[in-house]
Amino acid sequence: MARTTGPVLAIGGISFVNKLVAKGDVDIRIPVGTGIAAVLFSLAERVHEGLAVGVAYIALVTVCLTRVNPDVPSPAETLLKYWK
Repeated sequence: MARTTGPVLAIGGISFVNKLVAKGDVDIRIPVGTGIAAVLFSLAERVHEGLAVGVAYIALVTVCLTRVNPDVPSPAETLLKYWK
């Protein structure tokens, strides 16, 4: 398995669960996009492994801390909402 597969699948899982918890609806586009992104990252890893792995981890941190969709809060905001 490629080194980028774990972070990319974590991005998809976090995004899927966050939208499910925050909005209450299931978006099938997230798992499909995650699968496509995992394949593309594993191909990019064959070209330049360090760059692909670095971008995957930067994307993971970015998805956790920022809003990707203006209507859905970030996973950090959702976690803080339930933490209180």
